[in-house]
Amino acid sequence: MAEPGVTNPGVTNPGVTNPGAKVVRAYTRQALPMWEELKEKGRYFVREEYVRAKNDTISDYYLELYRWCTAAAKRHGVRVPEGLTLPIWLSLSEAQRLSPSADTVSLTLDVPRDELCIIDYNKWGYRVNDFYVPKDEADERAHNQELQKRGISNEAMLIMGHLGNYYPDMKRKVIASWDRVFTPNEDIDQNVGVCWEILPEWVVDAKVGCEDE
Repeated sequence: MAEPGVTNPGVTNPGVTNPGAKVVRAYTRQALPMWEELKEKGRYFVREEYVRAKNDTISDYYLELYRWCTAAAKRHGVRVPEGLTLPIWLSLSEAQRLSPSADTVSLTLDVPRDELCIIDYNKWGYRVNDFYVPKDEADERAHNQELQKRGISNEAMLIMGHLGNYYPDMKRKVIASWDRVFTPNEDIDQNVGVCWEILPEWVVDAKVGCEDE
């Protein structure tokens, strides 16, 4: 693991497009067993049982959503390790990172740029709900007017229910819009990062529980 507190001169602000960047500084807070697994096995990745334990009866929905995210990230050129389909969520700024808490480890990471996917978190909320992801406010208004014109009161039913059979053009439009979640917001704090594994050599600093700096 990297020496805590050492600044890597190759780290870049992930909110700025820089094709030459090798790594991006990111942060994540995880349960302590994750930290032990990383140290003992030399690698951490999310397993399906973790998702099921957290999400209970809606686990299948999230598993499908995360697999879509993984496949879409690959299409956008992100290098996802073979066999992994479940993302690890990362903060991309100090202001955005979660505060330390008991029974957790707070990690500062230097993530290889080609293994990091940057997502507009506001747009991700639309995707989670199977909604159309608008280009901007004007586009959203126009889309909502079209829904109203067609008598569609629950947009999600275009994907989750029978309405997609009656309005296939609208269903295609919604699905095609989802790729917009991978266009980062200009405000870094409106984005989140995603990777699919964490390796010991990525760790710049680790803070267990609420211990002092």
